[in-house]
Amino acid sequence: MNFALPPVEELIANAHVVRLPMRVKFRGVTEREALLIHGPAGWGEFSAFLEYGPAEASRWLAAGIEAAYTDFPTPLRTSIPVNATLPAVRANQIAGVLANYDAPHTIKIKVAEKGQHLDDDIARVAETRRLFPDAALRVDANTGWGIDEAVSALLKLSEFDLQYAEQPVPGIVGLARVRERLRSHGVELKIAADEAVRKHSDPLEVARLGAADLMVIKAQPLGGIQAVLDIAAQSGLDVVVSSALDTSVGLAQAAALASAVPQLPYACGLATGSLFAEDVTATPLLATAGQLPVRRVAPDEDKLRTLSVTTERRTWWEQRVRECYEQLMAPESHN
Repeated sequence: MNFALPPVEELIANAHVVRLPMRVKFRGVTEREALLIHGPAGWGEFSAFLEYGPAEASRWLAAGIEAAYTDFPTPLRTSIPVNATLPAVRANQIAGVLANYDAPHTIKIKVAEKGQHLDDDIARVAETRRLFPDAALRVDANTGWGIDEAVSALLKLSEFDLQYAEQPVPGIVGLARVRERLRSHGVELKIAADEAVRKHSDPLEVARLGAADLMVIKAQPLGGIQAVLDIAAQSGLDVVVSSALDTSVGLAQAAALASAVPQLPYACGLATGSLFAEDVTATPLLATAGQLPVRRVAPDEDKLRTLSVTTERRTWWEQRVRECYEQLMAPESHN
């Protein structure tokens, strides 16, 4: 970390916990909980997914503290090109879901959903290509395939002129094998690393092993803006800045990260605010014509009140903050 930690009781005293309903199921959830931190620089977000333990979730807390207690870096751009995100819905639902996005020029399509089959993925990608013939399409499997499955699926899906495939299999070695096997079939589909970066103790190993063509980077899972900028600079790979299903508060930090990356050749995954039926502000951070503005976001008091969680859930989040804070205070976290 590149900043001093405030007292944990100060964080908790200035925190609000909210639950946001979603328009469609995404990543297996229909509601998203987040703890928002108010600090001297503005608002930060801590919304590590509920199943994450303290070691992994502590990086998310570091990012939330960074946003609340330090200034965002000087932006190199005032808006960010963003992709629409299409959950693993049925083909006949695609038009309705993507209608929530304003003029999408790039679309990330979720594939390899549990309980579904490759035919479902092909139908989803095919229908998206039919509806948006000129859009850049990319697929994201969230580690849902084995190596053989991934190669078979991507050989078929690559027929729809994909920009890249994101994290088709778990791990770094698996990514490298999928990439090599696609090349042996004469398919030059680019491979993007996401979970292999943010869930790995050494996110730079992806670059060292040549396992991916580009890297998906996220502010919360990797510990905040400065930590991510350092990783991106050392990797030497092209990067795509993405969200972690953040509220508009977290999206503001992610957009600030994207605004500070020297080179941004791909549209970023920062239009996920459209997936929420409610947000913490009456003016949520949403894209216009595929561009997301770079600005700070402060939640509305009435939204904090109406979207607040039960006392039991707030207590759960307060304990989580304390457990993650202990991780951040450990000597190795400062290395």
